[in-house]
Amino acid sequence: MGVHDFYRMSAHAVIVNAQHQVLLLKANYADHAWGLPGGGLDMGETIHQALLRECQEELGCAVDVAYLSGVYFHATVCSHAFIFRCVLPENARIQLSDEHSACRWFALDELSAVQRIRVDDCLQFDGAVRSRSF
Repeated sequence: MGVHDFYRMSAHAVIVNAQHQVLLLKANYADHAWGLPGGGLDMGETIHQALLRECQEELGCAVDVAYLSGVYFHATVCSHAFIFRCVLPENARIQLSDEHSACRWFALDELSAVQRIRVDDCLQFDGAVRSRSF
């Protein structure tokens, strides 16, 4: 990479409820898309630190990290996304930050194609971290 290249990394949480639905948040920025909780790494931050910080900021509560399930390169934004299986503590109350306007539990068949692949990889985790490019 050259000195002027721009490259990103992010960490995101796959959180499911008892009905096997996935928690997504609706962004108040960019294209107002629905996405997994999480976000970009700050300088000097590990992927685990970023995941925990972003979830605390966006959900208003801590998450428990179970495992890293995949690393995905997204060419359109020149970014690697680290996907983790996480669990909300019992009786957790989600309180969204100003970055998001809504949260909702989605059935797997409601997810976008790319989101579905990342979530399926996570939920079918067999101990091997997956790696894909989109």
